[in-house]
Amino acid sequence: MNYLFIHQNFPGQYRHLVRHLADDPGNRVIFITQPNENEMPGVRKVVYPKDQRRHINCHAYTVDIDRAIYAGANVAEVCRTLRDQQGLRPDIVIGHSGWGETLFVKEIYPDVPLLANFEFYYHGQGVDVGFDSEFDSIFNNPARLRARNATSLLAYDTADWGHSATRWQHSLFPPELRPSITVIHEGVDTDLARPNPQASLRLPGWQRDLTCADEVVTYVARNLEPYRGFHIFMRALPRLLRRRKGLQVLIVGGDGVSYGAPPAPGSTFRKMMLDELGDSLDPKRVHFLGQVDYATYLRILQVSSAHVYLTYPFVLSWSFLEAMACGCLVVGSATAPVLEVLRDGVNGLAVDFFSSKDLAARIEQVLEHPDRMQSLRADARRTAVRGYDLKRRQLPRWNKLIAELAAGRRRRAGSARAAR
Repeated sequence: MNYLFIHQNFPGQYRHLVRHLADDPGNRVIFITQPNENEMPGVRKVVYPKDQRRHINCHAYTVDIDRAIYAGANVAEVCRTLRDQQGLRPDIVIGHSGWGETLFVKEIYPDVPLLANFEFYYHGQGVDVGFDSEFDSIFNNPARLRARNATSLLAYDTADWGHSATRWQHSLFPPELRPSITVIHEGVDTDLARPNPQASLRLPGWQRDLTCADEVVTYVARNLEPYRGFHIFMRALPRLLRRRKGLQVLIVGGDGVSYGAPPAPGSTFRKMMLDELGDSLDPKRVHFLGQVDYATYLRILQVSSAHVYLTYPFVLSWSFLEAMACGCLVVGSATAPVLEVLRDGVNGLAVDFFSSKDLAARIEQVLEHPDRMQSLRADARRTAVRGYDLKRRQLPRWNKLIAELAAGRRRRAGSARAAR
């Protein structure tokens, strides 16, 4: 089959699926994206230019849809070139709808099924916006959020079917859209992300390795920022470091901003928290590792005594499920996306997002009684394998959905058919 994928940051959420399809010599896989250095064997990457406009002459509420149309038009032009100059006719197009990239694909390939990722539908209250009063949202204007959702609504109008990673994310979309959006996660390679009692990790400047015998608290995010509870986690550390003299803290993540408003100019959220906490943190025991390669990341999870995952009510991170697959004892925020997977006292521990004191207490509970927590670790692993295993569960579901769409499955206006 001929597969055409679209995502501004190749390979994005489609990493596992694209690799799986490209491994079949009978498939041809083309991926339209913005310029980046990522490559994948068997995948032809075709780039379209980033929107470099600094100022857009339109109403403030329509800036987002303007940028989405700009991206969609650029992608459509790439598709037109692929069709007219290279004769490409894909059997299916799969792409992310959130930035407008799929808006005009059907103008070029009207008869080709389009499966669009509907990742997040914005709400003026009750979800991420206004959740944390300490930090303003860049989307704190409900009118602007309503206008921002126009991209998803236009993308739905042109898509033949949709997919969303979790039930909670799916639930955010209007009821009339949900029947044609399948809940299907990208999957976790639980053959790679798995417990390893022999795992070890050598920190920069250290003369010995950290192992599972050490007390290690871990925290992972793409970037260290409030959306992922970085400030709450950091405020829990002074008490833990004071009470657990052998504790080492491993923090993975960059200093950029993935979500929400940026810090003050010239600063980072890491610097803000270090300035706030001062000498209550021991720099010899709190290790900022930056962004690490995947093998190192897995070893960090495998030596973890307690892994902290905090998030606003927002898109669930891959790292949360990979930590569970590694058998981590996850202490997670009692927020909706986390509680879809984590059951307090069964496969992890839940804590009030805003309570650094409670977070520290639950982490200390894990460190004080590691043997009592083994059943939670085992059940975390089972949860990841049973619900999100890539090869044995998710890829077969993806194959089935793609085959149905290629065979003619389409949404029907007004259909009440439940999403699978």
